[in-house]
Amino acid sequence: MTEVSEILMSVLSAIRVPRPGDRVHKDECAFSFSSPESEGGLYVCMNSFLGFGSKYVDRHHAKTGQRAYLHITRTRKTQKEDDPNSGSGDPPKKKPTRLAIGIEGGFDVEQEQYEEEVKVVLFPDRQEVTLDDLSSMPDVVRERVSLSVAELQAADSVSHTLQVQQWDGEVRQESKHAAELKQLDNGLKIPPSGWKCEVCELQENLWMNLTDGKVLCGRRYFDGSGGNNHALLYYQQTGYPLAVKLGTITPDGADVYSYDEDDMVLDSKLPEHLSHFGIDMMTMEKTERTMTELEIAVNQRVGEWEVIQESGTTLRPLWGPGLTGMKNLGNSCYLNSVMQVLFTIPDFQTKYVSNIDKIFDEAPSDPTQDFKTQVAKLGYGLLSGEYSKPAPDPADEPNTSAEPRGDQVGIAPRMFKALVGRGHPEFSTNRQQDAQEFLLHFINMVERNCRSGMNPSEAFRFLVEEKIVCQQSQKAKYTQRVDYIVQLPVPMDQATNMDELQEAERRREEAESSGAPPPVAPRAQIPFAACLAALSEPETLTDFWSSAVQAKTTATKTTRFASFPDHLVIQIKKFTFGLDWVPKKLDVSIDVPETLDLNALRAMGQQPGEELLPEVAPPPLMTPDVEVKAPVLDDSTVSQLCEMGFPLEACRKAVYYTGNTGIDAAMNWVMGHMDDPDFAAPLVLPGSSSAPGTTPTESLPEEHLATIVSMGFSRDQATRALKATNNVLERAVDWIFSHLDDLESMDVSEGGRSEGGSEASREPPPGPRVRDGTGKYELFAFISHMGSSTMCGHYVCHIKKDQQWVIFNDQKVCASEKPPKDLGYLYFYRRVVE
Repeated sequence: MTEVSEILMSVLSAIRVPRPGDRVHKDECAFSFSSPESEGGLYVCMNSFLGFGSKYVDRHHAKTGQRAYLHITRTRKTQKEDDPNSGSGDPPKKKPTRLAIGIEGGFDVEQEQYEEEVKVVLFPDRQEVTLDDLSSMPDVVRERVSLSVAELQAADSVSHTLQVQQWDGEVRQESKHAAELKQLDNGLKIPPSGWKCEVCELQENLWMNLTDGKVLCGRRYFDGSGGNNHALLYYQQTGYPLAVKLGTITPDGADVYSYDEDDMVLDSKLPEHLSHFGIDMMTMEKTERTMTELEIAVNQRVGEWEVIQESGTTLRPLWGPGLTGMKNLGNSCYLNSVMQVLFTIPDFQTKYVSNIDKIFDEAPSDPTQDFKTQVAKLGYGLLSGEYSKPAPDPADEPNTSAEPRGDQVGIAPRMFKALVGRGHPEFSTNRQQDAQEFLLHFINMVERNCRSGMNPSEAFRFLVEEKIVCQQSQKAKYTQRVDYIVQLPVPMDQATNMDELQEAERRREEAESSGAPPPVAPRAQIPFAACLAALSEPETLTDFWSSAVQAKTTATKTTRFASFPDHLVIQIKKFTFGLDWVPKKLDVSIDVPETLDLNALRAMGQQPGEELLPEVAPPPLMTPDVEVKAPVLDDSTVSQLCEMGFPLEACRKAVYYTGNTGIDAAMNWVMGHMDDPDFAAPLVLPGSSSAPGTTPTESLPEEHLATIVSMGFSRDQATRALKATNNVLERAVDWIFSHLDDLESMDVSEGGRSEGGSEASREPPPGPRVRDGTGKYELFAFISHMGSSTMCGHYVCHIKKDQQWVIFNDQKVCASEKPPKDLGYLYFYRRVVE
């Protein structure tokens, strides 16, 4: 055997054969949107099974030393259109009747669309392994290579597994508790709105227990969002098994969860169970298609949006950098619209696109699972212009069903969607979602992944000041909280065409009583100034406990901006519930201005001569008749506060003095005590023998301290990390690396001890980083929603580029002639630099 053959055999013998559970990326490059259909094809590493386009495969080879790649190229087959009289012998495609993929009645999965060519290539010279080369190899090597190639071809790619697995969006089993569910005769009646968790007062993700009507929040998601687990904890305490999610009740059903069976279930007696609490769902007539029917229609007609297109005009397609379309992966238009807008913002461009080479060079061994890499890949794909090319023209291939003229090749954000949705109960599905909720979810992921270095989400972050005035004592209380979105109410009673609306309602009632078809209802015209006034006007609190009078009384709450962000996001609160519990979308037109001045809404803080309400005593966390023990603090709330930049001990105090009642209450405590002289002094809990500032290190595992010190940190820093994580070494190491900025502020001597004494003697670090400036803004983007609910319909976005409005509708990118600024859902403003 020649020397070349020996080298070749050595390389080929290192090839792996894919096994069940291996992730095979043979449809998309880890660093770009290249695919086997792209120019140059796709190279799949035959050891890690990662895919790389021609531009990035050399980078992977140089970094890992891997040499053997399976080069895959695909060309589109000519497809015949469905014709029952074609004589082909193939039955015509059936129209889908259920919301499912890969099963009877669901959507067909097209698998034979391409002709595929594969070959084994060796790097760095891209040498093709021929049949003659293999014939000279020992049998074991030849068989291993052949088996690896065959298994790679047969394996489902990761994107295929995620997108086109057999899926049924309808099937749920009847709960074993439904038929004999016992309901308490407690006289409780649930109103159609104004719900909040009875424990933490959370106003979203709420579930009503069907046994006693308790309204409690749902589970906490992996990213800290969702609820506070109070509905689950209540089940664990009571054993009451079934709960219905408020806001999902329609005449056709609702989301019912069985805690005992740990699954979404059917409740055949749901109307009876709901009527027990005053909710009558069966007397309502069905006036439109169900959510499932709407989702089937949308999935059949992805890319069609007749209702929200700019009718009466021929839109001019646009191509080039920053004008790249995104493929709809099946109800992913909410994600497409949000990401198009975000990568118009300089902070996101600088963080993820300007440093893309550095990000890719520092990527981990599996870049498909790295948040920074995948966001950078998406940003570059949108901004570079490499994928902003016309899609195949039907005129070029008369026998094919290509995309409509004007569409782009665009990019398909499969890896990105899978990564940001992983572990989330909503964004991991193919169902339609709320664009506002996804925006907050993505901002939360950016926050978690930018604990050190530049954080682009700071562009949206601002402080809100809430002032509460006790009407009996006239004393005030000031609190501040962090927010990212301004939620603007829609005061329907302020419509400028009220007479027209009332007349239309009268005609509708007449038509309903006579059995005639209802007339077309006019759209309510709401002044933007009225929405802004509704946001800023004082709110009356009728059940406020005043520390000044030591009793419940009436108070007024006023909300103002304590800071103005660089980029302001405004959500129009169009989605609500009718008195009949049917979720609905307000059909309104709002004269949203292109320029905005909010300086009049800036918070002024405590006024001269104004008295503050006395501090509320901390809630009792122990009773005299039990052994005194230190209360357990909610670590997750402490960690969230620390990540905002507050001192650890101040965060622990905030959680303690608010009785573990959640992040909002703790944040309010922090904002109200930042100027206290002992703000950062150590918290001494009941049952602790330590004096202030002298927490004993004997309670900390010495081996854990030694491990962290051996990593180059001081003993004080190691102690602080272990205290923050209940002495769990793995969590302490993660904590110390995510708080490097705070730790670097600790002055450490050569002996490793802090020179500054206790934390109380040091200047506490500032609170959450917020940018501030003038409250003058100009509109640069808005996202519009078409449909009756956030759970169905379609999203598009309009972005102003070089003084020209551009509409982004998935793969369609066109010059906008009549941007419907009055019908938007989310509006994005940038600060006007004076």
